[in-house]
Amino acid sequence: MRTGFERALASALLGAALIATSASAQDAPVRDPNFGRGERVSGQSFATRSPVIARNGAAATAHPLATQTAIDILRAGGSAIDAAIAANAMLGLVEPTGNGIGGDIFVIVWDPETERLYGYNGSGRTPRGMSLAEMRREARRRGNPDAVPSFGAASVSVPGTVDGWFALHERFGRLPMSDLLAPTIRYAREGAPIPQTIAMYWANNRRRLETEFAAGRLQEIANARALYFCQENCGEERRMPDGHGMFRNPDLANTLELLSRDGRDAYYRGPVARTIDAYIRRIGGWLRYDDLARHEGEWVDPICAPYRSVEVCELPPNSQGVVALQTLRILEAFDLRGMGFLSADSLHTQIEATRLAFADRAQFYGDPAFTGFDTRELLTDEYTAARRAMISNDRAMPPPPHAELRIDGDTTYLTTADSNGMMVSLIQSNYRGMGSGLVPDGLGFMLQDRAELFSLERGHPNVYAPGRRPFQTIIPAFALRDGQPWLAFGVMGGDMQPQGHVQIIINLIDYDMDLQAAGDAARYRFYGGAEPTGDEPDGVGFVAMENGILPDVRRELERRGHRIRGADGSFGGYQAILRQPNGVYEVATEMRKDGSAGGY
Repeated sequence: MRTGFERALASALLGAALIATSASAQDAPVRDPNFGRGERVSGQSFATRSPVIARNGAAATAHPLATQTAIDILRAGGSAIDAAIAANAMLGLVEPTGNGIGGDIFVIVWDPETERLYGYNGSGRTPRGMSLAEMRREARRRGNPDAVPSFGAASVSVPGTVDGWFALHERFGRLPMSDLLAPTIRYAREGAPIPQTIAMYWANNRRRLETEFAAGRLQEIANARALYFCQENCGEERRMPDGHGMFRNPDLANTLELLSRDGRDAYYRGPVARTIDAYIRRIGGWLRYDDLARHEGEWVDPICAPYRSVEVCELPPNSQGVVALQTLRILEAFDLRGMGFLSADSLHTQIEATRLAFADRAQFYGDPAFTGFDTRELLTDEYTAARRAMISNDRAMPPPPHAELRIDGDTTYLTTADSNGMMVSLIQSNYRGMGSGLVPDGLGFMLQDRAELFSLERGHPNVYAPGRRPFQTIIPAFALRDGQPWLAFGVMGGDMQPQGHVQIIINLIDYDMDLQAAGDAARYRFYGGAEPTGDEPDGVGFVAMENGILPDVRRELERRGHRIRGADGSFGGYQAILRQPNGVYEVATEMRKDGSAGGY
């Protein structure tokens, strides 16, 4: 009997034979790669600002206060890991719409002492007391028998972030953990600034969670209302932020002080774990003290693949990082530079390669402890060539064999670098929205809803099971040049993440953009195929496009069979640090978010 991958390879070869690849698109408009030169004095089209240049240390995060915190830690003698932990803690306060200590974490670290990349998988597992049969019963009770509920206790898995902080700090930290958490503790007590974009996401989360509670799909909302959504009789700085003021969270300050004093065990075996256990029992959920006490993150080896002059590195499953590598492997044989920047030919080819990689994601990705599948098989020359041959020049292919309704997730990405050459690529998330909607009593954070990303289909590689890690959307990225660190980068935002990684690398390598312009350039986002949750593809799917992609290019893509949609504001959030050969850093941040880049 053939394995699933052997069937996939045979299917890919057959599909390649069936799809014509000889058609041309000479009538399609091709954009000059120099389009837009002269719009900026620097000569960089699309760039909203110049990259920050720094020699001694650098940081880019989704909030100016988090970036400032990271730089302060670096100036005080902290390592890049120290700065990343401090920034991540601050983001849990000022950007709880995307992350917090109720969520998971993934990290890539370049260590200059050993001259190697380290990966850390800080994702938690499902409650051991909830079976697939019980989850199916809960799904039916919540009104959708085919999916894990998006919010509430069924969607909660063990949060891995705090464990990740302490594991990374033990190996790479310099300053005491109390120093790293002190800035967040102070701002949580005194009040922290919440800018407009984060405030907008905050309001969206309130509406969503109130709707879920009113429909009976969320067990409890009083704690979330009191902490995050207070609008009356709550004091000026406990009021839900409107983008023009401050926010206090003394409960979070108390929890972080406990971690500063008593370490990791305070969360997983001490008062935090006991509070979570008591709260989840009270509302009728499944997560227990023992699930938290048994949690351990995992050091993993990043998977790297060549793309032209660089080597791009991602973390292995249960994350989706290999999607970006597979897409780039397929694209490497195409002359994207010759096709032209944001031309119909270039975008068509990128979209088709993305669809092929997402098809394989739906088929093969899950917790490798259960699937037994090595995703590096998707990167072999033979399989890559077979998938690549399925791309026609002039038509969008039918849904690829085993070929994503869209997966959304609110996430934060940050990157730091220090004077010794350590570089950190870190991503952290509660998944959908602010998380499950559940705030354990007095702890100051919301629990994640990451378990939503399981399939309920028996036999699926990502099927729900007790003690299992769900498929993860969050992926930090790194790139090497000549074996040396070159780029720590990421693009937050559900299934936009691997697509964003690909677009950033193409903009830098194929279209010679600088670090800021590569992130500011117009993006596309494919969605509508098959998902790791078991959803079937919606025809050829859809492609949302930002307004920088010209109307004639959109019309040509529609002629080729793509379904094009306008910009919907969900094109991710980018941060990056590039290391020049002389050791000087360039730093860039996302114009679509509230973040900033800094250095010294």
